[in-house]
Amino acid sequence: MIGILTDITKCIGCHECVIACKNINGLEPDVPRIWQKPDGLSARNLTSILTKHTEKGDHHVRKQCMHCKDPACVEACIVGAIKKTSEGPVIYDADLCIGCRYCMLACPFGIPRYDWGSAVPLIWKCDLCYEQRVSKGKQPACTEVCPTKATIFGDRDELLIEARKRIQDNPGRYVNKVFGETDAGGTSILYLSDIDLSFLSFGKDAGKTALPNTIAGAMRSTPITFVTVGAGLLGLYWIIGRRMKLQQQGLDGGETDGENPDEQ
Repeated sequence: MIGILTDITKCIGCHECVIACKNINGLEPDVPRIWQKPDGLSARNLTSILTKHTEKGDHHVRKQCMHCKDPACVEACIVGAIKKTSEGPVIYDADLCIGCRYCMLACPFGIPRYDWGSAVPLIWKCDLCYEQRVSKGKQPACTEVCPTKATIFGDRDELLIEARKRIQDNPGRYVNKVFGETDAGGTSILYLSDIDLSFLSFGKDAGKTALPNTIAGAMRSTPITFVTVGAGLLGLYWIIGRRMKLQQQGLDGGETDGENPDEQ
């Protein structure tokens, strides 16, 4: 399984990764909207650089889809528009999407964005350049252009080994954790940092259990609930329709016989 390791201590905030992402995906310049979250991600920005002001100085943190090992968005998608590839990237098929936005609610990192400004809105998120580059044996555009190698691409297991080695070889430089190793069941996007990165998961620990495992019972009952409610509504529709038909037949019969109920 492939992945990306981002070392926060090496990032200089140059935004080259953001520009490369926009270029390869043909994204227009972003237009700030009042409904956008303050993390820089939108339907036109699939990755962003957050600047965090701390006692240790300014830190630049790249944010993108985490490409979870067991993605909640895939589990939540009722039409299979979001898929987990065998290589690791989580991709999206706009032709299958029905716009329910369940993926936005399911994601523990708040990544998928809806293109509210479009007449035919779609969900947008990083797909790790899967179709354009990764499936052809190339690395994502964002990692290729990073001038300081703050964000590197490779096999996830090898990236984990490199991350742990950096922590061991540089005592006190990093928080003793590889963010994404076990968070939300593990992700393909890994981070090394000297500051807390819980803000990437809504300011709290994402936990070590994959979200689909915690909602498995509810997800299994969803099809049954859907069919049961649908059958109930269909039955109600039939009953109401039959009553209206019988009522209409009664009115038509009364007119044919020339009877007036008020005169009986």
